[in-house]
Amino acid sequence: MPVTPDYALSLSQEALKIALMVGAPILGLGLVAGLIVAMFQATTQINEASLQFLPKVLAALAGVAIFGPWMLRTLVDFTQRTFELLPHLVK
Repeated sequence: MPVTPDYALSLSQEALKIALMVGAPILGLGLVAGLIVAMFQATTQINEASLQFLPKVLAALAGVAIFGPWMLRTLVDFTQRTFELLPHLVK
């Protein structure tokens, strides 16, 4: 099976989809943490830049702890499928 432009496009689309799926949980948790802190800062009128940093970092670490095994499994599966296709692409 030679590499056609359609095949290369579908492989890159799948890679982009997986990258978005893997990054979404951490980005989403960081976004939620940022919104909560921003609402707290707006309510209390405390404008401290360092106040937003720590909750976002903690949310990202919690996301890695919770979703890390799924993210790693997803990336390893995609990598294995890609490497298994390599011998068929050389022909």
